[in-house]
Amino acid sequence: MPRTATLARVDADLAAGRVPMARQRLRGLVSSYPTDLTLRRRLAEVYRLYGEPAEAGRWMYLEEDRDADETSAFEARYRTPRERMRALAWRGPESLAPSGFAVEQLAAVRTACSEALGRPVDWDSTASVPDDEPDAGVGKFGDFLAGAGCLVAVLAMLGIWVNGLIALFR
Repeated sequence: MPRTATLARVDADLAAGRVPMARQRLRGLVSSYPTDLTLRRRLAEVYRLYGEPAEAGRWMYLEEDRDADETSAFEARYRTPRERMRALAWRGPESLAPSGFAVEQLAAVRTACSEALGRPVDWDSTASVPDDEPDAGVGKFGDFLAGAGCLVAVLAMLGIWVNGLIALFR
């Protein structure tokens, strides 16, 4: 669906009180158009309706007229440069940002993340901020659980197959 049609639906959702649907549509638009600061601003407005200053600060982080309390809430929720880099969901080089302030903010977050990881990172993919870092989530234990679950499923299917063969030859 084109951006203008989706924005019209966002307006209709908000007018009808369907704030969660408006938020979902705006999140999709920001994902599709990460360099459009007006979409990020609209998403911040929706989060204000929820009373979520950290998320409003997240989506207004690249705007010069952002609210200081919301910015502080965002920085408190996403404490490390790596978390902020992922939360901002930017793609492409900073030069794609439509304002000098946004370029500076993006460069500062990327530089801080590079310094924290001890190597250069970029915005183009999550591969630039690898999952093998300590705060990356479940890691090896999650991989083990996924493998164990697959093994259990295969053994269950094998048991059903063997029982079927036994029943067939009785």
